[in-house]
Order: sequence, then C-alpha cells, then structure tokens
Amino acid sequence: MRPEGPVGGLGRGRERESEKPSRRADGNGMKLRDLMEVVEAELIVGEERLDLEIEKAFASDLMSDVLAFATEGSLLLTGLTNAQVVRTAEMVDLAAILFVRGKRPQPEAVRLAQSKGIPLLTTPFILFETCGRLYCSGIVGSRQKV
Repeated sequence: MRPEGPVGGLGRGRERESEKPSRRADGNGMKLRDLMEVVEAELIVGEERLDLEIEKAFASDLMSDVLAFATEGSLLLTGLTNAQVVRTAEMVDLAAILFVRGKRPQPEAVRLAQSKGIPLLTTPFILFETCGRLYCSGIVGSRQKV
C-alpha cells in the first residue's frame, strides 16, 4: 500500500489533510493586505493599494526572466533590492514586489516605487517557503510552463 500524500508521502513534515492550509475555493487570489498575513510581510511602501487583488505570482532574481515570462498583474517575489527591480515591474505592469529573506530595497528603489505606485513588501521567509505559503492560499503561478 502506497503512503498518503503527494509523491507517495516522501519527505519530512507531511501533514494530515485536515491540518494543511487550504486554497481558496473560488481561485480568485486575495487582497494584498491578506497576503501580508500569510507571509508575515511588512509593508514598505504602498499603503493606498492594500485592497489590490492578487491572483498570481512570479518568483525570480533574474530580471530577464521576469521580462520574458511574468504576466501583467502578478506579484513579483525576489531577493534583488535595486531600482532595476522596480523598473522591470513597471515595464511588465506587475502588481507589487515582495522581497524575500528579510531583504529591504535600496532607497532609490523605494523612491521609484513610491513615484510609480508600486507596493513594496518584505518577508522573513526564504523564497521557497514564501511561494509555498502563497500557493496554499490560492495564489497561482504567473505561468505554469514555458
């Protein structure tokens, strides 16, 4: 008999079905303010956009990948903190930027984001954990395959 769970129950920390975080039934994502709770994020700039609806996300430290594969309206997860991240987000029309591993954007990036109306947040979690928390809460990938 095969163990329960994905991938045949391999790996540590498998939870019982009742203990798993649930994905939203409507599949419509969540408001930025609710997303902040899921990843224990701190808002750096963009308080006026906390009711923004986030449905999808893209994670990368390569801005060339963001330009090539991220889709409009996505949340960007990254460890890069320079102004180029904000410029890239503006070009792709991304909804917001979430910095992982407790990173904080450089002052120039904060000023640019304020002027462009792009919310900036930071979470103490690593990229993998942040993506997992968001996925379990109903946020889907910007793209499933390339």
